[in-house]
Amino acid sequence: MQVKTGKGTIPLATLIAIWSISLTVNLPGLAITPMLDNLKAIFSDTTELEVQLLTVLPNLLIIPFVLLAGKLSLSKSKIALVVWALVAYLVAGLLYFFAKSMVALIIISCLLGCGCGLLIPLAAGLLSDTFVGKYRMKQLGIKSGISNIALVAATYIVGWLTESHNWHLPFLVYTIPLIPLVLTPFLKKIPYNDLYPQEPTAAAKAYTKATAPKGEVIRDGFYVKRIWQLIFVYFFVCYWALIVSYYMPFLAAAHHISTSQVGLITSLFFLAIFLPGTTLPYVIRMLKGATLTICSFLMLGGLALIAFIPAMWSYTIGAILIGLGYGVFQPVIYDKATETVLSERKATLALAFVLAANYLSISVTPFIVDGIGDLLHIHSNQFPFILNLILGAAFTVWVILGRNTFAFTIKDEYYASGSDTSEANSTPAPAPQASTTDNTPTPPASK
Repeated sequence: MQVKTGKGTIPLATLIAIWSISLTVNLPGLAITPMLDNLKAIFSDTTELEVQLLTVLPNLLIIPFVLLAGKLSLSKSKIALVVWALVAYLVAGLLYFFAKSMVALIIISCLLGCGCGLLIPLAAGLLSDTFVGKYRMKQLGIKSGISNIALVAATYIVGWLTESHNWHLPFLVYTIPLIPLVLTPFLKKIPYNDLYPQEPTAAAKAYTKATAPKGEVIRDGFYVKRIWQLIFVYFFVCYWALIVSYYMPFLAAAHHISTSQVGLITSLFFLAIFLPGTTLPYVIRMLKGATLTICSFLMLGGLALIAFIPAMWSYTIGAILIGLGYGVFQPVIYDKATETVLSERKATLALAFVLAANYLSISVTPFIVDGIGDLLHIHSNQFPFILNLILGAAFTVWVILGRNTFAFTIKDEYYASGSDTSEANSTPAPAPQASTTDNTPTPPASK
């Protein structure tokens, strides 16, 4: 079985191996949240801060290691990096079974964050190296869906295993790197020229700089304005969506909604994030150039329902609308990150910069909300959602006004009709013409 990439084809087994890496990237810290109360009871002399470090520290350490992986991808073997990162991740997962104190758990969580940080940009980078155009957009959507559904499944499994007599068992979810590790030999089937494209010639670089859009600065192979736009957009969209998982339990409890119902709302939220990723080409074909504008309105409507209607049905529908909007924004931003560089060699580094914004958002969201609340002397359970509604309204205005700018446009080719939508195919595609395999940058008119 062969899968079309836009450049040629790769074996289906190779694509599955790339997909499997995404099973690991969202789990550190977040997967074990259902068992935090149990750990506090088991280690009775542990402070609440120490328990919180199990979720906070991995995400903080992910940030520098995401950037390190992006930098190493320029000079080291990407497949070797994947293998070593998976080994570090798996070793941390196994060490949890030997931990006997909260300090040990925290140290192991730090190792887990380091291994995961190395994997995160490579999970998206291998897809961006191998696929182009709407083929790449579809695969990044599937990657986003896989990583989010893996988190949903992991939290469910942890909650179920927490009922067992052995408190170590929930940490089984951190042995999931075994799956991609077994499949890594198939990664060798990725074409070498895709993984390590040639640097553009000096003449090609000069041509690109000379014909760059007005006001666009090019530095170190990056379109500076583009990359900073995406970093800010992804940071805000993550902050916009995270409000559900951070503050929904407190708002729901204030209105006498049970913990199990909050769990259902959270699960539906992550499921809503998952669904657009698996159907992204069809979503874009239906919404076309208005895709991100409509997604902004979905998230805005979801926040309004949660902020102003205290009921189980409004919280559920609101969480689903926010998840659907975020589930489209995420892979679209990943795809755009690959277009912020002059050379394909730096695509993984560009993804690393953008992905670091996600984990920075995860780390600082509570500080932003609580800090503004303290400044305004407002501490109601509704405040985080009303604040995000106001900020989200301003962001939506920017999306509408900037719908023809790089950050918010959707290329015509992504929703053009046609049957070549990257399905698995038993017949290899014809060999690409020389013009499609040339590693020099295409003129801006074709971008």
